[in-house]
Amino acid sequence: MQAKKGDAVKVHYTGRLDDGSVFDSSVSRDPLGFTLGDGNMIKGFDAAVYGMVIGDKKTVTIPAAEAYGERRQDMMIDVPLSQVPPDIKPEIGLQLVLQGGGGQPMPVTVVDVTEEKITLDANHELAGKDLIFDIELVSIN
Repeated sequence: MQAKKGDAVKVHYTGRLDDGSVFDSSVSRDPLGFTLGDGNMIKGFDAAVYGMVIGDKKTVTIPAAEAYGERRQDMMIDVPLSQVPPDIKPEIGLQLVLQGGGGQPMPVTVVDVTEEKITLDANHELAGKDLIFDIELVSIN
């Protein structure tokens, strides 16, 4: 039976970057379960699982555009230091969560600190990067 849209599937995966560094893996935990085509997975990962049968293994390279998108300059946010809460000591690399439109949490990383402002990067940490996944289809329900 081949995996198709609407199927509940479980996969084991390892995600790597071009330099070989692993950014995530399910190998030491339970397989990742999701419904094919429901929009909850990055487009390229979802597409890679279509047509696989239980036990199939494959390695796919997903271009940034089909993963977390390209890095966007409009996702860089300058905030005057006067607007930073006093309990936050901004330093490069600090990760914060802002409230985005509609009340959604928006993770950001401090990428610059000056005497007047801090610059926050709201791009996903994997934006602009091609991703390599080793995928094994474990089950189809």
